[in-house]
Amino acid sequence: MLFLSFLLLLLHLAHAASIISRSHSYPLNSRSSTLGPKTDLIIANKVIAPDGFTRSSTLVGGTFPGPIIAAKKGDKFVINVVNQLTDDSMFKSTSVHWHGIYQNGTNYADGVVSVTQCPIAQNESFLYSFEAQNQTGTYWYHSHYSTQYCDGLRGALIIYDPEDPLSHLYDIDDETTVITLADWYHEVAPVLSHFVTVNGNSTLINGLGRYQGGPTDTELAVVNVEYGKRYRLRIIGMSCDPNFIFSIDGHDLTVIEADGQLTEPLLVDSLQILAGQRYSVVLNANKPVGNYWIRALPNTGGSTFDGGQNMAILRYQGAPVAEPTTTQGTSTIPLLETNLHALINPGAPGIPGYGNADINLMMYVSKTNGIFYTNGVAFEPPSVPVLLQILSGAQDATDILPNGTVYVLEPNKVVELTMINGELHGPHPIHLHGHSFDVVQSAGNSSFNYVNPVRRDVVSVGTQDQQMVIRWVTDNSGPWFLHCHIDWHLEDGFAVVMAESPSETKKHQQSLPNAWKKLCPTFDSLTPSQIGAENSYQEAENLAVAWEQNITTALFPS
Repeated sequence: MLFLSFLLLLLHLAHAASIISRSHSYPLNSRSSTLGPKTDLIIANKVIAPDGFTRSSTLVGGTFPGPIIAAKKGDKFVINVVNQLTDDSMFKSTSVHWHGIYQNGTNYADGVVSVTQCPIAQNESFLYSFEAQNQTGTYWYHSHYSTQYCDGLRGALIIYDPEDPLSHLYDIDDETTVITLADWYHEVAPVLSHFVTVNGNSTLINGLGRYQGGPTDTELAVVNVEYGKRYRLRIIGMSCDPNFIFSIDGHDLTVIEADGQLTEPLLVDSLQILAGQRYSVVLNANKPVGNYWIRALPNTGGSTFDGGQNMAILRYQGAPVAEPTTTQGTSTIPLLETNLHALINPGAPGIPGYGNADINLMMYVSKTNGIFYTNGVAFEPPSVPVLLQILSGAQDATDILPNGTVYVLEPNKVVELTMINGELHGPHPIHLHGHSFDVVQSAGNSSFNYVNPVRRDVVSVGTQDQQMVIRWVTDNSGPWFLHCHIDWHLEDGFAVVMAESPSETKKHQQSLPNAWKKLCPTFDSLTPSQIGAENSYQEAENLAVAWEQNITTALFPS
Protein backbone atom coordinates (compact mmCIF):
# COMPACT_ATOMS: atom_id res chain seq x y z
CA MET A 1 0.00 0.00 0.00
CA LEU A 2 2.93 2.35 0.64
CA PHE A 3 4.12 1.47 -2.86
CA LEU A 4 0.69 2.44 -4.15
CA SER A 5 0.86 5.79 -2.35
CA PHE A 6 4.34 6.42 -3.73
CA LEU A 7 3.21 5.79 -7.27
CA LEU A 8 0.24 8.06 -6.83
CA LEU A 9 2.57 10.75 -5.54
CA LEU A 10 4.70 10.39 -8.62
CA LEU A 11 1.63 10.85 -10.72
CA HIS A 12 0.85 13.96 -8.65
CA LEU A 13 -2.62 12.74 -7.83
CA ALA A 14 -4.42 13.03 -4.53
CA HIS A 15 -3.79 9.66 -2.98
CA ALA A 16 -4.66 7.40 -0.08
CA ALA A 17 -3.16 4.72 2.08
CA SER A 18 -6.67 3.72 3.10
CA ILE A 19 -10.19 5.08 3.34
CA ILE A 20 -11.71 6.14 6.65
CA SER A 21 -15.44 5.67 7.11
CA ARG A 22 -16.89 8.67 8.96
CA SER A 23 -20.28 10.29 9.12
CA HIS A 24 -19.44 13.21 9.14
CA SER A 25 -10.92 34.40 -9.25
CA TYR A 26 -9.53 36.82 -9.61
CA PRO A 27 -9.46 37.59 -13.38
CA LEU A 28 -6.02 38.47 -14.75
CA ASN A 29 -4.86 41.94 -13.66
CA SER A 30 -8.04 42.68 -11.73
CA ARG A 31 -9.73 41.75 -8.50
CA SER A 32 -13.22 40.93 -7.47
CA SER A 33 -15.03 43.76 -5.75
CA THR A 34 -13.60 44.80 -2.41
CA LEU A 35 -16.26 44.85 0.29
CA GLY A 36 -16.55 47.07 3.34
CA PRO A 37 -17.06 45.96 6.95
CA LYS A 38 -20.85 46.18 6.57
CA THR A 39 -21.87 43.87 3.77
CA ASP A 40 -23.58 40.69 2.59
CA LEU A 41 -21.55 37.57 1.86
CA ILE A 42 -23.40 35.33 -0.57
CA ILE A 43 -22.22 31.71 -0.27
CA ALA A 44 -23.12 29.72 -3.38
CA ASN A 45 -21.83 27.01 -5.68
CA LYS A 46 -20.22 27.89 -8.98
CA VAL A 47 -18.28 26.00 -11.64
CA ILE A 48 -14.80 27.48 -12.08
CA ALA A 49 -11.46 26.46 -13.63
CA PRO A 50 -8.77 28.52 -11.83
CA ASP A 51 -5.97 26.19 -12.99
CA GLY A 52 -7.61 25.01 -16.20
CA PHE A 53 -9.50 22.11 -14.60
CA THR A 54 -13.25 22.63 -14.38
CA ARG A 55 -15.09 21.76 -11.15
CA SER A 56 -17.95 22.93 -8.97
CA SER A 57 -16.86 24.96 -5.93
CA THR A 58 -18.19 26.61 -2.78
CA LEU A 59 -17.53 30.32 -3.15
CA VAL A 60 -18.16 33.73 -1.67
CA GLY A 61 -19.49 36.15 -4.25
CA GLY A 62 -18.72 33.76 -7.10
CA THR A 63 -14.93 34.21 -6.96
CA PHE A 64 -11.88 32.39 -5.66
CA PRO A 65 -10.61 33.64 -3.40
CA GLY A 66 -13.64 35.52 -2.17
CA PRO A 67 -13.77 39.32 -2.23
CA ILE A 68 -11.45 41.23 0.06
CA ILE A 69 -13.19 42.65 3.13
CA ALA A 70 -11.44 45.94 3.88
CA ALA A 71 -11.91 48.07 7.00
CA LYS A 72 -10.17 50.77 8.97
CA LYS A 73 -9.08 50.59 12.58
CA GLY A 74 -12.11 50.95 14.84
CA ASP A 75 -14.72 49.97 12.24
CA LYS A 76 -17.60 47.77 13.36
CA PHE A 77 -18.21 44.64 11.30
CA VAL A 78 -21.78 43.77 10.36
CA ILE A 79 -21.62 40.90 7.87
CA ASN A 80 -24.69 38.99 6.76
CA VAL A 81 -23.79 35.49 5.55
CA VAL A 82 -26.44 34.23 3.14
CA ASN A 83 -26.43 30.51 2.33
CA GLN A 84 -27.46 29.73 -1.25
CA LEU A 85 -25.61 26.40 -1.57
CA THR A 86 -27.24 23.75 -3.76
CA ASP A 87 -24.55 21.25 -4.89
CA ASP A 88 -25.35 17.83 -3.41
CA SER A 89 -21.73 16.64 -3.71
CA MET A 90 -20.58 19.17 -1.10
CA PHE A 91 -21.91 20.37 2.24
CA LYS A 92 -24.90 22.66 1.86
CA SER A 93 -24.67 24.20 5.33
CA THR A 94 -21.90 26.64 6.19
CA SER A 95 -20.22 28.99 8.68
CA VAL A 96 -17.63 31.75 8.47
CA HIS A 97 -14.70 32.25 10.86
CA TRP A 98 -12.89 35.60 10.97
CA HIS A 99 -9.36 34.32 11.42
CA GLY A 100 -7.28 36.33 13.88
CA ILE A 101 -10.11 38.54 15.17
CA TYR A 102 -10.27 38.19 18.97
CA GLN A 103 -14.09 38.38 19.23
CA ASN A 104 -13.73 39.74 22.76
CA GLY A 105 -17.30 39.82 24.06
CA THR A 106 -18.67 38.21 20.88
CA ASN A 107 -17.52 34.60 21.17
CA TYR A 108 -20.77 33.53 19.47
CA ALA A 109 -19.57 35.28 16.27
CA ASP A 110 -16.31 33.30 16.01
CA GLY A 111 -17.91 31.04 13.41
CA VAL A 112 -16.62 27.65 14.61
CA VAL A 113 -19.13 24.87 14.11
CA SER A 114 -19.43 22.65 17.23
CA VAL A 115 -17.52 25.16 19.38
CA THR A 116 -19.35 28.49 19.09
CA GLN A 117 -22.31 27.79 16.80
CA CYS A 118 -24.27 25.30 14.73
CA PRO A 119 -24.00 25.51 10.94
CA ILE A 120 -26.05 27.96 8.88
CA ALA A 121 -28.53 25.78 6.99
CA GLN A 122 -29.29 25.98 3.29
CA ASN A 123 -31.54 28.94 2.37
CA GLU A 124 -30.87 30.57 5.75
CA SER A 125 -28.68 33.51 6.75
CA PHE A 126 -26.86 34.68 9.85
CA LEU A 127 -25.65 38.16 10.77
CA TYR A 128 -22.15 38.26 12.26
CA SER A 129 -21.79 41.49 14.22
CA PHE A 130 -18.51 42.21 16.02
CA GLU A 131 -15.80 44.77 16.68
CA ALA A 132 -12.08 44.27 16.26
CA GLN A 133 -11.31 46.85 18.94
CA ASN A 134 -7.73 48.05 18.36
CA GLN A 135 -6.73 45.29 15.97
CA THR A 136 -5.15 46.16 12.63
CA GLY A 137 -3.29 44.14 10.05
CA THR A 138 -3.73 41.17 7.74
CA TYR A 139 -6.43 38.61 8.47
CA TRP A 140 -8.70 36.33 6.48
CA TYR A 141 -12.04 34.59 6.60
CA HIS A 142 -12.96 31.01 5.81
CA SER A 143 -15.53 28.34 6.50
CA HIS A 144 -15.07 26.54 9.81
CA TYR A 145 -17.46 23.71 8.99
CA SER A 146 -15.73 20.36 8.42
CA THR A 147 -13.31 20.73 5.47
CA GLN A 148 -15.55 23.11 3.54
CA TYR A 149 -12.99 25.85 3.04
CA CYS A 150 -10.93 23.43 0.93
CA ASP A 151 -13.75 23.70 -1.65
CA GLY A 152 -13.21 27.44 -1.98
CA LEU A 153 -14.77 29.44 0.87
CA ARG A 154 -11.75 31.63 1.70
CA GLY A 155 -10.96 35.33 1.39
CA ALA A 156 -8.80 38.17 2.75
CA LEU A 157 -9.82 40.52 5.57
CA ILE A 158 -7.64 43.61 5.95
CA ILE A 159 -7.87 46.23 8.71
CA TYR A 160 -5.90 49.30 7.71
CA ASP A 161 -4.28 51.60 10.26
CA PRO A 162 -4.29 55.30 9.22
CA GLU A 163 -1.55 55.86 11.80
CA ASP A 164 0.61 52.82 11.02
CA PRO A 165 3.98 53.47 12.72
CA LEU A 166 5.76 51.69 9.85
CA SER A 167 4.00 53.55 7.03
CA HIS A 168 7.21 55.45 6.23
CA LEU A 169 8.64 52.22 4.86
CA TYR A 170 6.18 51.86 1.97
CA ASP A 171 4.28 53.94 -0.59
CA ILE A 172 1.46 51.65 -1.72
CA ASP A 173 -0.78 49.37 0.37
CA ASP A 174 -4.15 48.57 -1.21
CA GLU A 175 -6.20 45.74 -2.67
CA THR A 176 -3.64 45.26 -5.47
CA THR A 177 -0.92 44.30 -3.00
CA VAL A 178 -2.80 41.48 -1.26
CA ILE A 179 -1.33 38.11 -2.29
CA THR A 180 -3.18 34.90 -1.42
CA LEU A 181 -1.55 31.46 -1.52
CA ALA A 182 -3.87 28.46 -1.68
CA ASP A 183 -3.84 24.80 -2.56
CA TRP A 184 -6.51 23.58 -4.98
CA TYR A 185 -8.12 20.18 -5.39
CA HIS A 186 -9.85 18.64 -8.38
CA GLU A 187 -12.09 16.48 -6.18
CA VAL A 188 -14.59 17.82 -3.66
CA ALA A 189 -13.51 17.98 -0.02
CA PRO A 190 -16.15 15.63 1.48
CA VAL A 191 -14.83 12.85 -0.76
CA LEU A 192 -11.17 13.60 -0.05
CA SER A 193 -11.90 13.68 3.69
CA HIS A 194 -12.22 9.88 3.60
CA PHE A 195 -8.57 9.47 2.57
CA VAL A 196 -5.66 9.28 4.98
CA THR A 197 -3.34 11.31 2.74
CA VAL A 198 -4.36 13.98 0.26
CA ASN A 199 -2.25 16.18 -2.00
CA GLY A 200 -3.48 19.29 -3.76
CA ASN A 201 -3.44 19.35 -7.54
CA SER A 202 -2.14 22.91 -7.86
CA THR A 203 -1.13 26.10 -6.10
CA LEU A 204 -3.27 29.14 -6.77
CA ILE A 205 -1.71 32.56 -6.29
CA ASN A 206 -4.46 35.19 -6.22
CA GLY A 207 -6.79 32.52 -7.54
CA LEU A 208 -4.82 31.42 -10.61
CA GLY A 209 -2.38 28.61 -11.28
CA ARG A 210 -1.41 25.56 -13.29
CA TYR A 211 -1.27 21.86 -12.50
CA GLN A 212 0.99 19.00 -13.56
CA GLY A 213 -0.22 17.55 -16.83
CA GLY A 214 -2.66 20.41 -17.36
CA PRO A 215 -2.73 23.20 -19.95
CA THR A 216 0.37 25.38 -19.91
CA ASP A 217 -1.37 28.46 -21.26
CA THR A 218 -3.79 29.11 -18.40
CA GLU A 219 -3.35 32.63 -17.13
CA LEU A 220 -1.24 33.38 -14.08
CA ALA A 221 -1.79 36.14 -11.57
CA VAL A 222 0.08 39.40 -12.15
CA VAL A 223 1.19 41.87 -9.49
CA ASN A 224 1.88 45.22 -11.16
CA VAL A 225 4.49 47.60 -9.78
CA GLU A 226 6.13 50.85 -10.82
CA TYR A 227 9.86 51.39 -10.71
CA GLY A 228 10.94 53.39 -7.68
CA LYS A 229 7.86 52.67 -5.58
CA ARG A 230 7.76 50.62 -2.36
CA TYR A 231 4.89 48.16 -1.88
CA ARG A 232 3.45 46.56 1.25
CA LEU A 233 2.63 43.06 0.08
CA ARG A 234 0.17 41.30 2.41
CA ILE A 235 0.79 37.59 1.90
CA ILE A 236 -1.89 35.22 3.23
CA GLY A 237 -1.44 31.46 3.59
CA MET A 238 -4.95 30.20 2.77
CA SER A 239 -4.03 26.58 2.19
CA CYS A 240 -5.85 23.57 3.58
CA ASP A 241 -2.58 21.70 3.91
CA PRO A 242 0.81 22.67 2.49
CA ASN A 243 3.13 25.42 3.58
CA PHE A 244 4.88 27.48 0.93
CA ILE A 245 8.36 28.88 0.45
CA PHE A 246 7.64 32.33 -0.97
CA SER A 247 10.16 34.43 -2.89
CA ILE A 248 10.38 36.90 -5.78
CA ASP A 249 13.26 36.49 -8.20
CA GLY A 250 15.89 39.19 -7.80
CA HIS A 251 14.17 40.95 -4.90
CA ASP A 252 14.70 41.03 -1.16
CA LEU A 253 11.72 41.58 1.12
CA THR A 254 11.43 43.33 4.49
CA VAL A 255 9.05 41.63 6.94
CA ILE A 256 7.04 44.13 9.03
CA GLU A 257 4.03 42.09 10.20
CA ALA A 258 3.26 38.53 11.32
CA ASP A 259 -0.39 37.51 11.78
CA GLY A 260 -1.73 41.01 12.48
CA GLN A 261 1.19 41.99 14.75
CA LEU A 262 3.81 44.51 13.63
CA THR A 263 7.40 43.32 13.84
CA GLU A 264 10.72 45.06 13.86
CA PRO A 265 11.67 45.28 10.16
CA LEU A 266 13.62 42.20 9.08
CA LEU A 267 15.29 41.73 5.70
CA VAL A 268 14.81 38.29 4.07
CA ASP A 269 14.99 36.80 0.60
CA SER A 270 12.50 33.96 1.20
CA LEU A 271 9.93 33.02 3.81
CA GLN A 272 8.02 29.91 4.77
CA ILE A 273 4.28 30.51 5.17
CA LEU A 274 2.20 27.86 6.93
CA ALA A 275 -1.55 27.38 6.57
CA GLY A 276 -3.28 30.25 8.34
CA GLN A 277 -0.19 32.47 8.65
CA ARG A 278 0.12 35.96 7.22
CA TYR A 279 3.07 38.26 6.61
CA SER A 280 3.39 41.82 5.41
CA VAL A 281 6.61 42.43 3.51
CA VAL A 282 7.91 45.58 1.86
CA LEU A 283 9.03 45.17 -1.74
CA ASN A 284 11.27 47.91 -3.14
CA ALA A 285 10.65 47.96 -6.89
CA ASN A 286 14.20 49.06 -7.72
CA LYS A 287 15.26 46.39 -10.22
CA PRO A 288 15.49 46.81 -14.00
CA VAL A 289 12.06 47.13 -15.60
CA GLY A 290 10.89 43.67 -16.61
CA ASN A 291 8.95 40.59 -15.54
CA TYR A 292 10.01 38.52 -12.51
CA TRP A 293 8.72 35.20 -11.21
CA ILE A 294 6.84 35.17 -7.92
CA ARG A 295 7.35 31.69 -6.43
CA ALA A 296 5.36 29.74 -3.82
CA LEU A 297 6.70 26.20 -3.67
CA PRO A 298 4.52 23.89 -1.54
CA ASN A 299 6.02 21.18 0.67
CA THR A 300 4.27 18.56 -1.45
CA GLY A 301 6.43 15.79 -2.86
CA GLY A 302 7.33 16.28 -6.50
CA SER A 303 6.52 20.02 -6.58
CA THR A 304 8.33 21.98 -9.28
CA PHE A 305 8.15 25.26 -11.16
CA ASP A 306 7.87 23.46 -14.51
CA GLY A 307 5.48 25.11 -16.93
CA GLY A 308 4.63 27.94 -14.56
CA GLN A 309 3.40 25.74 -11.70
CA ASN A 310 3.44 27.38 -8.25
CA MET A 311 4.18 30.79 -9.73
CA ALA A 312 2.79 34.23 -10.50
CA ILE A 313 4.28 37.28 -12.21
CA LEU A 314 5.72 40.54 -10.84
CA ARG A 315 5.44 42.99 -13.73
CA TYR A 316 7.03 46.43 -13.78
CA GLN A 317 5.20 49.22 -15.56
CA GLY A 318 6.61 49.39 -19.08
CA ALA A 319 7.58 45.71 -19.24
CA PRO A 320 6.21 43.59 -22.09
CA VAL A 321 3.17 41.40 -21.44
CA ALA A 322 5.12 38.17 -21.33
CA GLU A 323 6.07 35.47 -18.89
CA PRO A 324 9.35 36.01 -17.03
CA THR A 325 12.60 34.32 -17.91
CA THR A 326 14.22 35.02 -14.54
CA THR A 327 15.92 32.30 -12.54
CA GLN A 328 15.74 31.56 -8.84
CA GLY A 329 18.84 32.35 -6.82
CA THR A 330 19.99 30.51 -3.72
CA SER A 331 18.31 31.84 -0.59
CA THR A 332 20.95 33.27 1.76
CA ILE A 333 18.74 35.11 4.26
CA PRO A 334 15.59 32.99 4.70
CA LEU A 335 13.11 34.01 7.37
CA LEU A 336 13.84 32.49 10.78
CA GLU A 337 11.00 32.93 13.26
CA THR A 338 13.45 33.54 16.09
CA ASN A 339 14.68 36.65 14.24
CA LEU A 340 11.21 38.21 14.36
CA HIS A 341 10.50 40.54 17.28
CA ALA A 342 7.25 42.26 18.22
CA LEU A 343 7.44 46.01 17.51
CA ILE A 344 4.80 47.20 19.97
CA ASN A 345 4.92 46.38 23.69
CA PRO A 346 7.41 43.53 23.28
CA GLY A 347 7.84 40.88 25.92
CA ALA A 348 5.97 37.73 26.87
CA PRO A 349 3.51 38.11 29.78
CA GLY A 350 4.28 36.79 33.24
CA ILE A 351 7.50 35.89 35.02
CA PRO A 352 10.29 35.02 32.57
CA GLY A 353 11.58 31.48 32.58
CA TYR A 354 10.21 28.17 31.42
CA GLY A 355 7.45 26.84 33.67
CA ASN A 356 6.99 30.14 35.53
CA ALA A 357 3.51 30.92 34.21
CA ASP A 358 0.34 30.76 36.32
CA ILE A 359 -0.92 27.82 34.26
CA ASN A 360 1.60 25.48 32.62
CA LEU A 361 0.18 23.05 30.08
CA MET A 362 1.86 20.19 28.26
CA MET A 363 0.30 18.65 25.15
CA TYR A 364 1.66 15.67 23.29
CA VAL A 365 0.40 15.02 19.76
CA SER A 366 0.29 11.49 18.36
CA LYS A 367 -1.33 9.74 15.41
CA THR A 368 -2.75 6.24 15.06
CA ASN A 369 -4.55 4.80 12.02
CA GLY A 370 -4.98 8.25 10.50
CA ILE A 371 -6.48 9.82 13.65
CA PHE A 372 -4.69 12.55 15.66
CA TYR A 373 -4.64 12.53 19.44
CA THR A 374 -3.72 15.30 21.87
CA ASN A 375 -2.70 13.82 25.22
CA GLY A 376 -4.32 10.59 24.08
CA VAL A 377 -7.70 12.05 23.06
CA ALA A 378 -8.99 12.84 19.57
CA PHE A 379 -11.40 15.76 19.17
CA GLU A 380 -14.88 14.73 18.06
CA PRO A 381 -17.30 17.59 17.33
CA PRO A 382 -20.11 17.62 19.89
CA SER A 383 -23.69 17.87 18.65
CA VAL A 384 -24.25 20.78 21.06
CA PRO A 385 -21.71 23.61 20.61
CA VAL A 386 -19.39 24.14 23.57
CA LEU A 387 -20.56 27.73 24.00
CA LEU A 388 -24.19 26.62 24.25
CA GLN A 389 -23.20 23.99 26.82
CA ILE A 390 -21.48 26.64 28.93
CA LEU A 391 -24.37 29.09 28.64
CA SER A 392 -26.67 26.24 29.71
CA GLY A 393 -24.72 25.79 32.94
CA ALA A 394 -21.77 23.48 32.25
CA GLN A 395 -18.72 24.85 34.07
CA ASP A 396 -16.20 22.08 34.68
CA ALA A 397 -14.14 20.23 32.08
CA THR A 398 -15.80 16.97 33.12
CA ASP A 399 -19.22 18.47 32.34
CA ILE A 400 -18.35 19.85 28.91
CA LEU A 401 -18.29 17.74 25.77
CA PRO A 402 -16.26 16.45 24.05
CA ASN A 403 -14.72 14.56 26.97
CA GLY A 404 -10.99 15.01 27.42
CA THR A 405 -10.52 17.80 24.89
CA VAL A 406 -11.84 20.77 26.87
CA TYR A 407 -9.35 22.59 29.11
CA VAL A 408 -10.94 24.98 31.64
CA LEU A 409 -8.72 27.99 32.39
CA GLU A 410 -9.11 30.52 35.20
CA PRO A 411 -9.48 34.19 34.24
CA ASN A 412 -6.63 36.70 34.01
CA LYS A 413 -3.88 34.09 34.26
CA VAL A 414 -0.70 33.71 32.23
CA VAL A 415 -0.80 30.41 30.33
CA GLU A 416 2.33 28.72 29.02
CA LEU A 417 1.63 25.89 26.60
CA THR A 418 4.25 23.40 25.47
CA MET A 419 3.20 21.26 22.53
CA ILE A 420 5.30 18.35 21.33
CA ASN A 421 4.90 16.75 17.91
CA GLY A 422 5.05 13.02 18.58
CA GLU A 423 3.95 11.93 15.12
CA LEU A 424 5.98 11.23 12.02
CA HIS A 425 5.17 14.27 9.91
CA GLY A 426 5.06 18.05 10.12
CA PRO A 427 5.31 20.91 10.44
CA HIS A 428 1.84 21.37 11.89
CA PRO A 429 0.53 24.97 12.05
CA ILE A 430 -1.19 25.51 15.40
CA HIS A 431 -3.83 28.26 15.64
CA LEU A 432 -5.41 29.64 18.80
CA HIS A 433 -8.71 31.48 18.47
CA GLY A 434 -9.50 34.54 20.59
CA HIS A 435 -5.87 35.56 21.13
CA SER A 436 -2.46 36.31 19.80
CA PHE A 437 0.36 34.66 21.73
CA ASP A 438 4.08 35.15 22.29
CA VAL A 439 6.26 32.40 20.83
CA VAL A 440 8.85 31.97 23.57
CA GLN A 441 10.32 28.87 21.93
CA SER A 442 10.11 28.17 18.21
CA ALA A 443 10.06 24.61 16.90
CA GLY A 444 13.52 23.28 16.12
CA ASN A 445 15.22 25.84 18.37
CA SER A 446 16.57 25.12 21.84
CA SER A 447 16.59 28.72 23.09
CA PHE A 448 13.83 30.63 24.89
CA ASN A 449 12.99 34.31 24.47
CA TYR A 450 10.79 36.06 27.01
CA VAL A 451 12.16 39.55 26.26
CA ASN A 452 11.02 40.26 22.69
CA PRO A 453 9.61 37.15 20.96
CA VAL A 454 7.39 37.31 17.91
CA ARG A 455 3.68 37.65 18.69
CA ARG A 456 1.23 35.90 16.32
CA ASP A 457 -1.75 33.51 16.14
CA VAL A 458 -0.42 30.56 14.08
CA VAL A 459 2.82 28.81 14.98
CA SER A 460 4.61 25.66 13.85
CA VAL A 461 4.86 22.77 16.29
CA GLY A 462 7.61 21.44 14.06
CA THR A 463 8.44 17.98 12.80
CA GLN A 464 8.66 14.76 14.79
CA ASP A 465 9.95 15.18 18.37
CA GLN A 466 10.14 18.97 18.09
CA GLN A 467 8.18 21.34 20.32
CA MET A 468 7.01 24.92 20.56
CA VAL A 469 6.18 26.99 23.67
CA ILE A 470 3.71 29.90 23.64
CA ARG A 471 2.28 32.30 26.25
CA TRP A 472 -0.93 34.32 26.46
CA VAL A 473 -3.25 35.84 29.08
CA THR A 474 -6.77 34.51 29.75
CA ASP A 475 -8.49 37.88 29.39
CA ASN A 476 -11.21 36.81 26.94
CA SER A 477 -13.89 34.62 28.53
CA GLY A 478 -15.34 31.92 26.28
CA PRO A 479 -14.48 28.65 24.56
CA TRP A 480 -11.65 29.09 22.05
CA PHE A 481 -10.49 26.49 19.55
CA LEU A 482 -6.82 25.43 19.50
CA HIS A 483 -6.16 23.29 16.45
CA CYS A 484 -3.93 22.31 13.59
CA HIS A 485 -4.73 24.53 10.61
CA ILE A 486 -4.19 21.71 8.14
CA ASP A 487 -7.89 21.20 7.62
CA TRP A 488 -7.58 17.47 6.94
CA HIS A 489 -5.83 17.06 10.31
CA LEU A 490 -8.48 19.06 12.14
CA GLU A 491 -11.08 16.78 10.59
CA ASP A 492 -9.05 13.83 11.89
CA GLY A 493 -9.14 15.02 15.51
CA PHE A 494 -6.21 17.45 15.89
CA ALA A 495 -7.88 20.01 18.18
CA VAL A 496 -8.80 20.95 21.75
CA VAL A 497 -10.97 23.68 23.28
CA MET A 498 -9.63 26.28 25.70
CA ALA A 499 -12.61 27.22 27.87
CA GLU A 500 -11.65 30.48 29.56
CA SER A 501 -13.52 31.29 32.79
CA PRO A 502 -16.81 29.54 31.94
CA SER A 503 -18.49 31.10 34.97
CA GLU A 504 -17.98 34.56 33.45
CA THR A 505 -18.82 33.70 29.85
CA LYS A 506 -22.51 34.59 30.05
CA LYS A 507 -21.93 38.09 31.41
CA HIS A 508 -18.92 38.59 29.16
CA GLN A 509 -21.00 37.99 26.03
CA GLN A 510 -22.84 40.81 24.38
CA SER A 511 -26.53 40.00 24.05
CA LEU A 512 -26.95 36.84 22.02
CA PRO A 513 -29.06 37.35 18.89
CA ASN A 514 -32.16 35.20 18.53
CA ALA A 515 -30.85 34.09 15.14
CA TRP A 516 -27.90 32.42 16.88
CA LYS A 517 -30.25 30.52 19.18
CA LYS A 518 -32.19 29.24 16.16
CA LEU A 519 -29.16 27.86 14.30
CA CYS A 520 -29.07 24.52 16.14
CA PRO A 521 -32.80 23.66 15.98
CA THR A 522 -32.83 24.53 12.29
CA PHE A 523 -29.74 22.47 11.49
CA ASP A 524 -30.84 19.55 13.66
CA SER A 525 -34.07 19.30 11.65
CA LEU A 526 -32.27 18.81 8.32
CA THR A 527 -32.36 15.50 6.47
CA PRO A 528 -29.10 13.95 5.21
CA SER A 529 -29.90 15.10 1.66
CA GLN A 530 -30.40 18.66 2.91
CA ILE A 531 -27.02 18.57 4.66
CA GLY A 532 -25.27 17.40 1.48
CA ALA A 533 -22.32 15.14 0.64
CA GLU A 534 -24.59 12.18 1.38
CA ASN A 535 -22.75 9.78 -0.93
CA SER A 536 -19.20 10.95 -0.22
CA TYR A 537 -17.95 7.62 1.12
CA GLN A 538 -19.17 5.67 -1.91
CA GLU A 539 -17.67 8.33 -4.19
CA ALA A 540 -14.37 7.98 -2.31
CA GLU A 541 -14.39 4.22 -2.90
CA ASN A 542 -15.10 4.78 -6.60
CA LEU A 543 -12.30 7.31 -6.80
CA ALA A 544 -9.84 4.92 -5.17
CA VAL A 545 -10.72 2.25 -7.73
CA ALA A 546 -10.28 4.75 -10.57
CA TRP A 547 -6.85 5.78 -9.28
CA GLU A 548 -5.70 2.17 -9.06
CA GLN A 549 -6.90 1.58 -12.63
CA ASN A 550 -4.99 4.68 -13.80
CA ILE A 551 -1.82 3.40 -12.12
CA THR A 552 -2.22 -0.06 -13.64
CA THR A 553 -2.70 1.47 -17.08
CA ALA A 554 0.34 3.72 -16.61
CA LEU A 555 2.57 0.84 -15.48
CA PHE A 556 1.26 -1.83 -17.83
CA PRO A 557 -0.09 -0.17 -20.99
CA SER A 558 -1.82 -2.56 -23.36
